[in-house]
Amino acid sequence: MINNAVFSDFNFKLAIIQELMYEQKKLSPQFDLYEFVENYKGREINIEEEGYDIIPEVKEYFEKLTVPKELLDDITDIYQDEGNDIYMQLCPFWNGGNGIFTIETTDDFSLLSNLESVTLFYYDNPDVFKVLRKKGIGVNWL
Repeated sequence: MINNAVFSDFNFKLAIIQELMYEQKKLSPQFDLYEFVENYKGREINIEEEGYDIIPEVKEYFEKLTVPKELLDDITDIYQDEGNDIYMQLCPFWNGGNGIFTIETTDDFSLLSNLESVTLFYYDNPDVFKVLRKKGIGVNWL
């Protein structure tokens, strides 16, 4: 039986999915927004009109997506960038100008036993920086 990770911060989970699905290609199938929209039966999703905000059905997909705990051991680096694939799937026309994908808590970092460095979106929460530094994790802000 596969043991799945439980995340308290959805934005942290997205950063993990970015690393495992789009960088390491160990979490599959790789999500593609246009394929999802083409096959989605619940309603017609218009990416051109709705893509400036998080598309609710895509968010729901990623909320329900399971991440096997054993894959977390393969993560040594987290790199948040406004151009990351994961964010373009959820909100394809996002320009990085707001904090909708900001990781708000350090709780989930304890799931990553081999984490060495993180680059996170900047926000005014110096406690995150301090906690991660105390754990010996290199921290950078965008």
